[in-house]
Amino acid sequence: MAEVKDLFQSADWKTEKHMPVIETAGKVKKGEMVSATISVGKEIPHPNTTAHHIRWIEVYFLPIGEKFPSQLGRFEFNAHGESAQGADTSTIFTHPQAIVKFKSDKSGAFLAASYCNIHGLWQSAAQITVE
Repeated sequence: MAEVKDLFQSADWKTEKHMPVIETAGKVKKGEMVSATISVGKEIPHPNTTAHHIRWIEVYFLPIGEKFPSQLGRFEFNAHGESAQGADTSTIFTHPQAIVKFKSDKSGAFLAASYCNIHGLWQSAAQITVE
């Protein structure tokens, strides 16, 4: 039987338009806000049309030594050119990008997941050092 963990794909975001890209400082001082921009299609734009789009991005932080991550946010992208007149007839197209800010006294990993309606689930991670 398939498990959810087996459905996630990963690749180099410079060559794969479905990868969530996490842009953040690698080091922050204890007590400072950590900011991260998470996007899909940074190097190779994702089409984001009615037929082919990124539906959502989820972002988590897993502190070192912890068993479970904290969910920092879930961001849904719902405008893909569809309208009552049909597919790709609207002029409204969302871009799959989100910014999260939080603080932690522990170092750890940003974990990001995204969902493409045609190509499934994608994941990436970035380490943060809290000094």
